Amino acid sequence: MRGFRIPFKYQLLTPMVVILAAIVVFPLGYSLVISLQDFQLSKIGQQQFIGLENYINLFHNRSFWMALRNTIEFVIMAVSIEVTLGFFLALLLHNKATFLRGFFRSTLLSPMFITPIAVGLIFRFLTNSQLGVIPNLLEKFKISIDFFSPKLALFSIALIDVWQWTPFMLLLLLAGLESLPEEPIEAAQVDGAQGLKMVWYVILPLMRPIILAAIVIRMLDAFKVYEYIYAITRGGPAGATETMQYLIYRTGFIYFRAGEAAAMSFVFIFVITIMVLILFYILRGEAMQE
Repeated sequence: MRGFRIPFKYQLLTPMVVILAAIVVFPLGYSLVISLQDFQLSKIGQQQFIGLENYINLFHNRSFWMALRNTIEFVIMAVSIEVTLGFFLALLLHNKATFLRGFFRSTLLSPMFITPIAVGLIFRFLTNSQLGVIPNLLEKFKISIDFFSPKLALFSIALIDVWQWTPFMLLLLLAGLESLPEEPIEAAQVDGAQGLKMVWYVILPLMRPIILAAIVIRMLDAFKVYEYIYAITRGGPAGATETMQYLIYRTGFIYFRAGEAAAMSFVFIFVITIMVLILFYILRGEAMQE
C-alpha cells in the first residue's frame, strides 16, 4: 500500500497556511487566553485565570458602552454620507467625456493616498480655534463654530473620514455603474425615463447589490477608526469621541490591563460580525431575487 501523499496543489499552499497561522491564528488564540486572565502588563508573571470575569465586568463598564455607542454612531454617519456622496459623484463622472473623467478621477482619489494619522494632524491644524484656516474663514461671515465641542466632536471626526474615504466609495460605485447592463437603461430611455426617474427606478435597483457590498467593505474599515481620534481629540471632550479602538488601546497600553483590553476586543469582534452577517444576508437576498 502506497503511503499517504499530499497533492502537489496543497503542497504549494502549505507555506501560506503556515505563515497565516503564525501571524493570525496564534495571536488571536493567545489574545483569547489573555482575555480569560487577570493579565496586567505591569505585573508580568503574576497573571491569574479568572474565566469570564473580564467579559462580565464589561456589562458594568460605562466607558465600554459609551465607546461602543460612539463607534456605531461614527460608522453610521460616515458610511451613509460617503455612500451618498460617492454615488452622486459616480453619476457625474459616469456621464463625462473620457479625458475629463480620468482627470477628475485622479483628482478626487488623491485623499485616499494620505495616511489617516497625517489627515488627522492636517485637520487638527485646519480647525484650530486660534490658528486654523477654517475658523478664520468662518469668522469673516460672523460664524463661530467649535468643531470639537461635546455635541459636534464626533460628527466632525466623521466628516474628516468622509473627506478621506468618499473617493473609495466613488471608485467602487463608478466601477459598478460602468458594469451595468445597457438593455434595461436603453429600454427605460425608450419609455421616456430621464433624470431622477432613471436613477431612482432603473439605476438604483440595478446598483443595490453593488452598493450593499461597498457599504460592507467600507463599514469594516470604519469600525477600526483610531488615527483621527489619536491625532486630534484623544477621546475627548469627556469621552465624546472615544471609540472602541482607542478605548482598547488606552486600556491595554496606557493602563496596562491587557486581559480587559483583550476581552473588549473579542466583544467588539462579535458585534462587528453580527452587523456584517446582517448585511451579508441582505446582500444574498438581493442576489437571489435577481
